[in-house]
Amino acid sequence: MNLNNLINTIKAHPDYDRVGMILAHNGVVRCTSRDGRKVSGLKVSVDHEKLEQVIQTHKKRPGIVEILVEIAEDRELTVGEDVMFIVVAGDIRDHVIATLNDTLNAVKSTVTRKTEFFV
Repeated sequence: MNLNNLINTIKAHPDYDRVGMILAHNGVVRCTSRDGRKVSGLKVSVDHEKLEQVIQTHKKRPGIVEILVEIAEDRELTVGEDVMFIVVAGDIRDHVIATLNDTLNAVKSTVTRKTEFFV
């Protein structure tokens, strides 16, 4: 996984001249679960068909030029490792911030499943 590669892909997009903002999410494995238990790591599985649907749906929003998602899947990740990158490029911050937020929430709720490993 490489966030710089995703950003460079967006910069090479044929409609890059319409971009006024690139916003990135970098999800990282933290040392505790939401309920406070100590975590040694996690594993993520991805429904690629649903991921493509989420991306295509949100790319249709006003001002959005590109959405790229990369997820570290099907391997055990340890605390501190990158889990997911989402990069959204668009015209103005109102469009880009809202789209990143909604894309992230859709990915987390419908696309990925995580298994946490506890200490």
